[in-house]
Amino acid sequence: MKRVIYYILTGVLLMFNTACSDYLSEESYTDIDKNNYMTNAAEAQNVLLGVYRNMVVDAVYGYHLSILFPLGTDISQVEGNSNENFRIIPTNSFSANQAEIQRTWAALYNGIYNANDFIEGIEEKMENYSNEDRELATIYIAEARSLRALFYFELLRRYGHIALITNTAMSNQHPSTFVQEEPVKVYEFIEQDLQYAVKNLPYAADDTKRSDNSFRFSKGAALGLLAKVYATWAGYPVGDESKWELAANTAEILITSNKHGLLSDYEQLWKNAGSGIWNPAESLIEASFYSPTAVNGAQDPIGRIGKWNGVRATEIAGQRGRNAGNVRVVHTFALDWRTYPEDLRRDIAIANYQYNPAKVLWVKGANDTDEQARADDADPTRKQPQKQNYTPGKWDTEKYVPQSNALINNDMSNINWYVLRYADVLLLYAEAVNEWKQGPTADAYAAVNMVRRRGYGLPMEASSNLADLPSGLDISGFRDAVRKERAFELAFEGHRKLDLIRWGIYYETVRATAVNLGLWWQSANSPNYVVGQPGYTTQGKHELYPIPQRDMDLMQQFEQNPGW
Repeated sequence: MKRVIYYILTGVLLMFNTACSDYLSEESYTDIDKNNYMTNAAEAQNVLLGVYRNMVVDAVYGYHLSILFPLGTDISQVEGNSNENFRIIPTNSFSANQAEIQRTWAALYNGIYNANDFIEGIEEKMENYSNEDRELATIYIAEARSLRALFYFELLRRYGHIALITNTAMSNQHPSTFVQEEPVKVYEFIEQDLQYAVKNLPYAADDTKRSDNSFRFSKGAALGLLAKVYATWAGYPVGDESKWELAANTAEILITSNKHGLLSDYEQLWKNAGSGIWNPAESLIEASFYSPTAVNGAQDPIGRIGKWNGVRATEIAGQRGRNAGNVRVVHTFALDWRTYPEDLRRDIAIANYQYNPAKVLWVKGANDTDEQARADDADPTRKQPQKQNYTPGKWDTEKYVPQSNALINNDMSNINWYVLRYADVLLLYAEAVNEWKQGPTADAYAAVNMVRRRGYGLPMEASSNLADLPSGLDISGFRDAVRKERAFELAFEGHRKLDLIRWGIYYETVRATAVNLGLWWQSANSPNYVVGQPGYTTQGKHELYPIPQRDMDLMQQFEQNPGW
């Protein structure tokens, strides 16, 4: 389906795509007669795939939401010791005029407009479809509503106070007429879209209607996303704790369906992502960057996964492009993980090496033997500057991309991005049950322990003294264990910052991390962790992005987010 999505669509997008680069009042720059298209389900599917394409642009999962925006936590930081250029956002040094903040706002609203446009168009046309095509049309509407819900969820949890645009007519209003909707109302709209999707989408394993459902929403994806929405709704800043019960119950429907599950081998996830392999068992929502012909990235649905957030590599002409490795592992996180040496995920998630030109350890000096380099790496106080250069290893282009990245240039890759995995839902379920019941249940323990056992390379259904959480934890102890497990299982996958924010501990966490790094460093000069230094991150401000200033100027009824 990747080939279908990214080849069929080029012409269709020229017909139906709209522009939303400046403000919410989108204007069509290709206003042609649509009455002669979407006359059957096959044509409607072509347009629907254009709505999916909104996921892969740079301002969404191609770069901003996958790599740039999630930086500045207790587990990942941007390279360098300044707050200039691409470091502005990861160090919380930006203003409401920052271009990337505006582009993501606009790109997400563009996706919403395209979803609204598709839904309205197909609802009008499907009355004349055959019975079989009407069944497909209902599924396509559920997919579009799922995408609309996803785009709104990304807007809401980053910008907080947004406009709710439910149809294309609203988008044609003058910008001065737009108002900010209460976050609860936006959550309710997202909830309605996903409930519709749950009702009308098949599980991926049961899908007999769509000829190919690769990288497309299913009932499992909608349930998983809805559970995540409820868990976020329960947290900061809305704090509606009644949603914990809904989060737990929704996740439980997915879990007990037995339609999805964990892959037996954790590393297989990254082999699949690097090879463009769709496995819906664990991958619930995935952005596919398939580009068999990409040379310079022009007009191709390719991203930056593995380039920015992968293992640093030098360019070898004709073999591979350069990987900048601009995402660095916060070393206190690596030290914490070292206390669990049996956890196989650590050495998959964290790369203490680079390709320069071959695979070499960061801590290996010119005169070091391999044995000495390993000893330096294992000692928490030796070769400290080099250890600040460790990068995420999940998107190692040399290990996991069969083409060794030869098709793509120094900036772009064709590695896929997991937006939501089944492991995430298991951990959300355990968290929600613990908060709802004010303590963990046997089922909550089981959900976490399945994830941990897989991470330790053990059978997931058999109890393990090595991997399983200790019994008898109270609500606080279990909460801390789940939060740590989310850091380990989902490391560098774009969830940590949003987790810290919904838990209400983002500011205190980055400040504590700065202190802990300084204690580890054991020298007069602290390590490069700009985001945690005084004056960069402000409590009550940096939990949300600002409403882009251009939009503030156009939408005169908007109020800026606190602190901006």
